[in-house]
Amino acid sequence: MIIAIIGSGNVGSALAQSFIRAKHTVLIGAKFPLSEKSLKLATLIGEDRFTSVENAARQAEVIILTTPPDAVLNILPQLGNVADKIIVDATNAIRVKPAGYATAFAAIKDLAQTDKVVKCFNTTGFENMLQPAYPGGGIDMFCAGNNKEAKQVVQQLCTDIGFANCYDFGGDDKVELLEQLALSWINLAIMQGHGRNIAFKVVRR
Repeated sequence: MIIAIIGSGNVGSALAQSFIRAKHTVLIGAKFPLSEKSLKLATLIGEDRFTSVENAARQAEVIILTTPPDAVLNILPQLGNVADKIIVDATNAIRVKPAGYATAFAAIKDLAQTDKVVKCFNTTGFENMLQPAYPGGGIDMFCAGNNKEAKQVVQQLCTDIGFANCYDFGGDDKVELLEQLALSWINLAIMQGHGRNIAFKVVRR
């Protein structure tokens, strides 16, 4: 699958490396000249994977946004026609929100005019996206959105890179709940001092 990742920070970098390891084709949509973060990632995956946001989005089947949430307002016009694309919102509008919207997800749905938007890759640290394997097996990921077919594609991408499961959290109305789950991870890992090498796992009797 051809995946465009918009954003080359910690999350974008981790996902890019994981998808490449899983044999997916990865393009990084970036500004030129490359930023320090992009140059760091380029040394890991190759500068040939970097292109403009417009070109990356045009070629991709799945577009993953890993930018700050308020940046999506500037990025969305650069994506072009996304009618046949799946857009994944991996942001968390905890400290900053897109102007006029509660979440980046809501802005994407409104401005991109597509139903194929999925919330995912936002509920854990980038270290866990780079390496989801823990003693006893893979950790879990979660997704939300109204489009079931788009969610199924994203769920498969999660298992491709080593997550044990990607649980469907529900429709668009559960997006903010997923962001609260992300805040719960941040609280445990950072505010309560448990460290970033912790993760969520659903267990059953």
